[in-house]
Amino acid sequence: MKIETLVRMANEIARNLASLGDNHAASGTATAEHLKSFWTPAMCRAIMAHLDAGGEGLDPAAQAGVEALRGRLVSPPPQAAAS
Repeated sequence: MKIETLVRMANEIARNLASLGDNHAASGTATAEHLKSFWTPAMCRAIMAHLDAGGEGLDPAAQAGVEALRGRLVSPPPQAAAS
C-alpha cells in the first residue's frame, strides 16, 4: 500500500477519534488502539517508518497515534526465571 494512502487513513482515523477532546495524547491513544486492532503489521511498520523519516503529511493527532502505536507493538522482554 502506498504511504500516501496510509497517511490519509491515519489522519482520517485520528480526526474521527478527536471527539475525545482536544487532547492529542487521548486521541493519539485511541488512534494507536485502532491501528493496532485493524491494520496489518506491515501497515503499522510502514507508517512508523514514515514518521521516523519526518512524518510528512501526518496531522499532530495522527503523529501522536503512531508514536503511541510503537509502544503497543513492542513486546516487553521476557522475565527471568526466579531462582
